[in-house]
Amino acid sequence: MAEISYRQAVRDAMREEMMRDPRVILMGESITGYGGSYAVTKGLIDEFGPKRVMETPIAEAGIVGFAVGAAMGGLIPVAELMTVNFALLALDQVVNSAAKFHYMFGGQWSVPMVVRTVSGFGQLGPTHSQSFEGWFASVPGLKVVMPATPADAKGLLLAAIRDPDPVIFIEHSLLYSTRGEVPGPALGDGEVPIGQAKVVREGSDVTLVGYSRMLLQALHAAEVLEREDGISCEVVDLRTLRPLDYPTVVNSVRRTHRLVLCGEDWRTGGFGASLLSEMQDRCFDDLDAPIQRVAMRDIPLPYSRELERLLIPSSEDIVTAVRRLS
Repeated sequence: MAEISYRQAVRDAMREEMMRDPRVILMGESITGYGGSYAVTKGLIDEFGPKRVMETPIAEAGIVGFAVGAAMGGLIPVAELMTVNFALLALDQVVNSAAKFHYMFGGQWSVPMVVRTVSGFGQLGPTHSQSFEGWFASVPGLKVVMPATPADAKGLLLAAIRDPDPVIFIEHSLLYSTRGEVPGPALGDGEVPIGQAKVVREGSDVTLVGYSRMLLQALHAAEVLEREDGISCEVVDLRTLRPLDYPTVVNSVRRTHRLVLCGEDWRTGGFGASLLSEMQDRCFDDLDAPIQRVAMRDIPLPYSRELERLLIPSSEDIVTAVRRLS
């Protein structure tokens, strides 16, 4: 297996699907020259040309609306939005068009499209540092994916492009430079099924559930807790937020009897709040302690690096949450 960056893994998935299926097209802002705001699509215009890698105006509603129409017309569009913050401008197209048309027309239409966008922070200010995965995960008709590793970034994007339903594919700006092994051609194309969580570290004392960047924070916390406290942590990577693989999480909690949920969403009304409620219902008899949750504080994220650092969930917060259970 080759070791590549998260950014390269996403690019490879799009390139391979464009080579495999001529219906796959890309669209977005600045994706032809620089390669998008994070240079993910760089070079694809040279290989596939402007009819399949299309520059769009700065109009998120138009981008997603065009993608919906293209999908219904027989193409498979992959629409890039610079950040998930700008997805707010396209909510009507995502929620009331892409997610609904299959049901509104009695299954006669499908909308096979992917909206690629980016979550994250790093002195981006309060309007560019938000986590809206919980909003999208609450909408029936959408699938929501947030990979943490290069292998999953590639494998899940392959699955998303091949899926007959609209998929919101949320990358993380702080993961683009991370590296990891990704299966090569000899091992297949590495597609990862949507809707399957993965136990990435086995343990016996507590279950840590994370996704995207917080999966890496959970793994680091698990190492610290084992080294300093002798606590054995099982770590589950959700990978997909909708549909969510509840059985994998429930089975882990039945082994460890303790649960800590780790996310970057706001504490009030976020994805983690919904997941906590569901896990309380499903695992009440198996829990030896209240479920703990690590989340963003209910404050708009400031531009100041020091203030930002105080608000962002970290591995230290996870360690503290686990120690509260002891």
